Amino acid sequence: MMIMKLCPNLDNEEGLDTVLEVPIPEEMYTKMGSNEILRWQNMRKLMRARSSFDSSSYLLANSDNEFLTLLKLVGAPLIPFRVDLENYTRSSPITDCSIEASNAKYIIQQYVAACGGHSALSSIRSMYAVGQVQMQGSEMLLGDDTLHNSGNCDFGGFVLWQKNPDLWYLELVVSGFKVSAGCDGKIAWNQSSSQPGHAHRGPPRPLRRFSQGLDPRCTASLFSNALCVGEQAVNDEDCFILMLETDSEALKVQSSAQAEIIHHKIRGFFSQRTGLLTMFEDKKLVRMKAAVSNDSVFWETSVESVVQDYRYVDGVNIAHSGKTITTLSRFGKLHKHNRQIEETWWIDEVEFNIRGLSNETFLPPADLKREQEEQ
Repeated sequence: MMIMKLCPNLDNEEGLDTVLEVPIPEEMYTKMGSNEILRWQNMRKLMRARSSFDSSSYLLANSDNEFLTLLKLVGAPLIPFRVDLENYTRSSPITDCSIEASNAKYIIQQYVAACGGHSALSSIRSMYAVGQVQMQGSEMLLGDDTLHNSGNCDFGGFVLWQKNPDLWYLELVVSGFKVSAGCDGKIAWNQSSSQPGHAHRGPPRPLRRFSQGLDPRCTASLFSNALCVGEQAVNDEDCFILMLETDSEALKVQSSAQAEIIHHKIRGFFSQRTGLLTMFEDKKLVRMKAAVSNDSVFWETSVESVVQDYRYVDGVNIAHSGKTITTLSRFGKLHKHNRQIEETWWIDEVEFNIRGLSNETFLPPADLKREQEEQ
């Protein structure tokens, strides 16, 4: 699929084309009408408040707010660990580690070499990526019934900026709904077109998309203190499994009065043949506390992302596509509900060391800043 960065200037034929704030797939644009004028008018309407909601699309959500919540959960989640992009292999010495830990360090050394080596990775000071997504969801089903993604596909695009040491900013548009997320080095946050900015608890952490083959430094730093816990075949590729579990102190810091994170575990699957990351798993269990009674509801999020189509960009080996399946499970009060969302993603453009990329690009929303100042 091609991705659009410009739209024709229909108000003035001799005028310059309109630059889209977030590029979108051509397929999303062509479905908006039978001609250019109608498509452009519908897209402008789409970016504003909606008067109706079609539950056959939008991941089979029941409302705008539910769709935006799912979009944030699938499209803009954070990993539970801090990373060091400038010292991405910093960890305890191999001689002071267990066999499982020393094996993991050796695997990460092979991964760094497979992604272009220290010379190429250490030269990165900033990056920019443009990509597109296709999402499809299932209904929330009761019990252990098999989940099937039965709704219409939702198409979208995203722009991602990053600057050392820990600044990043994402804009994601899917079916006209926009989600923004970022980190200014002090606090990570997210925001949507109809919901105010929300600050994540705990220290600033990176977006999970970076660890899905997009930024090898993030992946290397993340798994530099992991344990090698076994082997498994992924798409007929024999892989080593590296695992990280969030410690109790970090879970406590990232929890809130209403939501307690019980555990958060990450696994990376690295090819024994190529050394590259082939799959990324993320599992999280949260206990939602009831405001009145002692009853609690548990939410488990299970993410499995297959990473593929590695290509070199300025000497750095980057994954350019993949498929992520997210399963949401809600249980408590004798009932269990499950929901599944599938996201297929492509990277259309990657550039490193962007000139003139200011720190102001990564500032949080004004309303979020005011909330911080009032506290």
